[in-house]
Amino acid sequence: MDAIITAGGIPQPGDPLYTYSKGDSKALIEIAGKPMVQWVLDALGDAKKVDNVILIGLSPKSELTCKKPLHYISNQGRMLANIVAGVNKAIELNKKSEYVLMVSSDIPALKSDMVDWLVKTTMQTRDDLYYGVCPREVMETRFPTSNRTYTKLKDMEVCGADINVIHVSMTTDHLDTWEELIGNRKSPLRQAAVIGWDTLFQLFTHQFTLQGLVERASERIGIKGRAIIWSQAEPCMDVDKPHQLELMREDFARQKRKLIAAVGKPVSKKKSVKPKPVKKTFVPKIKVRVKAKKK
Repeated sequence: MDAIITAGGIPQPGDPLYTYSKGDSKALIEIAGKPMVQWVLDALGDAKKVDNVILIGLSPKSELTCKKPLHYISNQGRMLANIVAGVNKAIELNKKSEYVLMVSSDIPALKSDMVDWLVKTTMQTRDDLYYGVCPREVMETRFPTSNRTYTKLKDMEVCGADINVIHVSMTTDHLDTWEELIGNRKSPLRQAAVIGWDTLFQLFTHQFTLQGLVERASERIGIKGRAIIWSQAEPCMDVDKPHQLELMREDFARQKRKLIAAVGKPVSKKKSVKPKPVKKTFVPKIKVRVKAKKK
């Protein structure tokens, strides 16, 4: 499966991350000695289920690397246009492409095994959209100070994941609806209003279970959707605010310290076994008499 990374966002003056990006792409903000998006590229590059990586919004001048073939596409100006361009590139690379991974550039804690798990899990069914969610307890156990925005449902509180799977047909159908949903991606209540005011009311009054909300949204949009519940917080921990950036920097630094401590531990010395003394064997001296030759 090909992966599409959206990295076109550039913080503007007044944006909380502007002082960190200094007018450049948000994806290039440094975390633990690398641009934030490089950590995402590393995870995708090591994932066994990923074939190609399509990076939207950056150019080869950014000097990024990936173990998988890396294809650059310029920023198309809008999120939906970027997604459409990425899907078209995936189809160009492989005419038989059916599904693609949609990945945000601001989830540096993502790991390759998480990517492979998502692909394997989603490909067990034939739905149009697989949208990941993370239960509040999972996020706050891993990142207690993340301050994520949660949607309160009847059966759980969740926040959205930043790596999802879509069928390629999603970029040709219901484009107006998708434009509105993507534009309100940071506000679950506004997204619910796009689907229908009755949906907004039921969501606001916590009448929906997660499955019920998925079924209602799928019915209204006219797709087959499926929720993917993550047991790991990393795919859902995006960097949108300064405190989240500092949280990730400290998390990476802590992991590095643990690694150094583990490598630096003295190896337990095994008790040296003294070799048994070799018994000396007495060899008697033999005198050899040599007869002199007669002249």
